Amino acid sequence: METVIEHNIFHWDMQSQIPVTDQLIGEEPLSIRIQGNPYSVVMRTPGEELPHVAGFCLGEGIVDDPEDIQSLAFCDGADTNVVAVSLNEARRNAIPDLLDRRQYISQTSCGLCGKELVKDLYQQIQPVTDDCVIDMRRALHCINELSDHQPVRNQTRGAHAAALFTASLTLLTTAEDVGRHNALDKAIGKLFLDHRLSEAVVLVLSSRISYELVQKAARARIPIILAVSKPTSLAVELASELSMTLASLSKTPGLDIYCGEYRFKPAAASCR
Repeated sequence: METVIEHNIFHWDMQSQIPVTDQLIGEEPLSIRIQGNPYSVVMRTPGEELPHVAGFCLGEGIVDDPEDIQSLAFCDGADTNVVAVSLNEARRNAIPDLLDRRQYISQTSCGLCGKELVKDLYQQIQPVTDDCVIDMRRALHCINELSDHQPVRNQTRGAHAAALFTASLTLLTTAEDVGRHNALDKAIGKLFLDHRLSEAVVLVLSSRISYELVQKAARARIPIILAVSKPTSLAVELASELSMTLASLSKTPGLDIYCGEYRFKPAAASCR
């Protein structure tokens, strides 16, 4: 499996069709098994499967801490399309309902997925209490420079990206994937497994901000989300309830801030 795949296409130059070679982003199914049982199948770009699954499990509420994971591995060393997660006994006993797939449907991958009340989301995640302040000009720079950290997108024009920064806007990690949710899971998962997730204060996204991405960031205790595209109304509603900050590029030079504006100041300040 490859992240980028060459493909023969025809290019129309307004006069004739010319055979050329193009580069496409790879897409494969990833089956996630929890305690030996099928839990979810996501379509993703191959690569970084173990951090991807770790970030997914954090977002779903299956784990709260890396120590909750007893083992995280491919089911077959030759097959990277199936990852199995085993939890320690204490964690298994703490989340029996989440492990019963007959009663539970993934809530961070695509839409509300059967949830009857949006308020359920607020009850599952504690508000973010981090009151750090970041420099507005540097925040804007982080969004504008995101493409510098997207080698797959630069090759294929088909990848989303998620980048995580410290409070001083020092880059911690990035990840790319055909799916914006997957890119965020991968980025969060890498820091989560390295016990460095607490350093992440700012998330920068190449996509719009959906409620699912707000939920994943909140589970990771990341207070600030910046994005190229604006958020949905539900994303702003959820972020406001969780005391988070959302901002995106404006039509005119600058940022549009949708909630949590107190975390932006003209000069950088320290936190955490």
